[in-house]
Amino acid sequence: MGQSPPFNKRGMIAFRNALVEETRRRLIGESIPRLRHCLDILSDEEIWRRPSPKSNSVGNLVLHLCGNARQWIGAGLGQLPDIRNRQAEFDENGPVPREELLQLIRETEEMMEKVLENVQAEDLLRMHAVQTFEESGLSILVHVVEHFSYHVGQVSYFTKALKDADLGYYRDVKLQ
Repeated sequence: MGQSPPFNKRGMIAFRNALVEETRRRLIGESIPRLRHCLDILSDEEIWRRPSPKSNSVGNLVLHLCGNARQWIGAGLGQLPDIRNRQAEFDENGPVPREELLQLIRETEEMMEKVLENVQAEDLLRMHAVQTFEESGLSILVHVVEHFSYHVGQVSYFTKALKDADLGYYRDVKLQ
């Protein structure tokens, strides 16, 4: 990896603040409420239904998202212990009770808030060991936002298809 460009301290702090707020908005303001909404309208059986044998259930995706965020943001950026068993997220057949999944989401959200609150501007350019990679703090945050968005999109699509419902994500927003 090449050297990072020099930034003045004030610019780095402004960049850190903007990135952290955008990360919060995308993860905590959008993705997590959407995930909760889908869990609220799916039955326990539907949460653990796999569309096909090689597909994941909504429950698997919740476990996977929380595991990924704990590993990348918690362990990678926040220096918390890495306790993730990635394969177990996909092997679980459930049903893990809905309340346990919601509790796991709450704990993941709280962890992300604490790490984001404490991340320093320098941490965003510093390289961090995460999974089998060396990633900058910036890369870690972009990865988790993108990863959440991708899988929450899958959960939303599954929920809409199964329930034949408008999930109302933009109900109160004038889009035109």
